[in-house]
Amino acid sequence: MARPTPISSQQSMRNEHWMFDDAINERIRSTHAPDGRVVDVTQVLQVTRNVLRHIIPNINLSMNGHIDASDDQTNLSAADGALDALHKICCELSCKCSRGGDAHATTMAIFNMLSSYPWVAKVVLTLAAFAVNFGEFWLIAQLCTSNPLAKSVALLKQPDISEHSQTLKSHFDALSKLINAMFDVTKCIVKLTELRSSKYISIGEPPLSTAMAHIHTATYWIIASVVACTRQITGLIEFTTVTSEAWELSSLAHKVSSIHEHLQSRLSLCYERIDEKKLIEAFEHFKRTIETPQVDNLKILQNIFGKEENLLNPDRAEVCINVLGRKHVLLLISDLSISQEEIRVLEDVYKERVSSGLNYEIIWLPIVDRTTWNDYYREKFSKLQSIISWYTVSQHVAIEPAVIKYIREEWGFFKKPIAVTLNPQGKVLCPNALNMMWIWGNSAFPFSSEKEESFWKAKPWTLDLLFGRLEADLPTWVSQQKVVCFYGGVKMEWIQSFTTATTAVAEALGIGIEMVYVGKKNKRERVKKITGLIKEKELSRAWEDDNVWFFWNLLESMLYSKNQHGKTIENDVIKQEVMTMLEYDSSKNGWAVFYTGSGEMVKANGEKVLSTMDKFDEWKNLAKQMGFVPALREKLEGVIPRHHCTRLILPSNGGRIPERVQCAECGRPMELNFLYRCCAE
Repeated sequence: MARPTPISSQQSMRNEHWMFDDAINERIRSTHAPDGRVVDVTQVLQVTRNVLRHIIPNINLSMNGHIDASDDQTNLSAADGALDALHKICCELSCKCSRGGDAHATTMAIFNMLSSYPWVAKVVLTLAAFAVNFGEFWLIAQLCTSNPLAKSVALLKQPDISEHSQTLKSHFDALSKLINAMFDVTKCIVKLTELRSSKYISIGEPPLSTAMAHIHTATYWIIASVVACTRQITGLIEFTTVTSEAWELSSLAHKVSSIHEHLQSRLSLCYERIDEKKLIEAFEHFKRTIETPQVDNLKILQNIFGKEENLLNPDRAEVCINVLGRKHVLLLISDLSISQEEIRVLEDVYKERVSSGLNYEIIWLPIVDRTTWNDYYREKFSKLQSIISWYTVSQHVAIEPAVIKYIREEWGFFKKPIAVTLNPQGKVLCPNALNMMWIWGNSAFPFSSEKEESFWKAKPWTLDLLFGRLEADLPTWVSQQKVVCFYGGVKMEWIQSFTTATTAVAEALGIGIEMVYVGKKNKRERVKKITGLIKEKELSRAWEDDNVWFFWNLLESMLYSKNQHGKTIENDVIKQEVMTMLEYDSSKNGWAVFYTGSGEMVKANGEKVLSTMDKFDEWKNLAKQMGFVPALREKLEGVIPRHHCTRLILPSNGGRIPERVQCAECGRPMELNFLYRCCAE
């Protein structure tokens, strides 16, 4: 009987040339009647690999995981019949694989011999039997020139093949490729069979069910390939190998390799499914732990770091995580793009805690993509470790994946750094205390949401809230009853025109005025250049880089802090003002805000305020009657721009973006659009 013909590509859903039709599948399955006996297939496969590697040294029979033992320490047990089955297969292969024999009949005979065994044992025992026969053949071939006994056996059983080694090279190459392919498929079958006992995946559902549906077909082609290899070896003994037989091995190697690709893809999907379920299980466990009242914070910290029990302290010495027990702890969470400015500002707050008599610690938790980790990221991680002055993880993979999932989904981390506050009992006081640390520093300790809310209730909207920490001379100017103007933008022509016109207005009214340039968000190099020109031309005062960066981050922190407490622009004046300032900065033009010690304030975009200053003659008398700021406000309110296009650009921050935003110019709701931007200077 000839080997069965695989189904045609038109019949095969995946166009696989190794699949059979239903009738042949049923014939193979009909030989399968397992009785529950168990064979230690992993150990048998290990010994089989070692035999074959001794014969073909350059063969790639790698094995991973728990089946990669280094020594042969396995004996087949006679109790389960495996030893007897192995001997029978050896005999069947030796007797039936002479040239011209029926390969399919021999394959089916081996199926019938192994009917009581599971599919995986059929494959492994047949491969082991082939290794025994091939090993015996090779031992005699290797020893017959030096060992008298081997020489005598060779004279009776097989000729010396060493003098024909070059002639037979192509046959050994074909054998090697097919053996490699068989071994790869066998490992897949072993691993898939092991998954049947996993609680994380069901054998009755894809992808495991789709993989197991082809195990019998894969088993057939492995046994058929063993028969073909044995026929080839028999041909070597008899010197009757022909090119067609070497071609048959190559054809089988192609089929078996295709089977391996198919099973390996399903195995990978199985592992992905298992990893997903394990991740969900660990996520739910961590969620329960962090939401359950604890005696101290150690259980939470141990869950975050898993097996990693050591941290690097501020002196870069390894310490046990227990040193943070019963302390207030801030979890600083960021990726590797956390800026030097963010580190520097937080470092100032952290160092001030000692003089403030506060007992809290910060741990840096870097969120990294393990799949893309390389030398560049390793160097960046090490550099950040070296400049951070608080506790850090010792390894980039220290944080458990389930914790990273929780950080993203529950605490809203996306890209901007956050600081989660834990009290000494491990309770989360605030999902992001970084905003209040930027705004109020250590006075906001213990950095709880309640403390943040109380600060907002006590703080009215004044320029001191925005500029007080950054402009040391502000109290002096206010006490001198000067008008204070803070302005921004990156168009030098507008800056020069605005400062010149405003100075002229102040001189005409005989009032003192102080003007300060505060730059623009995310335009470091342009702002640095403009700052130099402003100082060179003595147009006004101008902040240095650090103050510019902090000012704009302070505005964003105020906005996110308000969002965190559910404030809307309709019911919160501070949020309205902050968003107006951010809208001005997002526009292409400049902007200005004027302030007096009496609390009077007016602001406008650059085009409106410059136009109004240029037309000072129209409202000069009003300014002399009402005062500069009230008159300017009244004049600006009367200016109706022909056209305006106001933008507000906010960095993505884990979904905490305001749903409704009013235009700073006309008060109408603004449209929400998505903007993807790369701004590398």
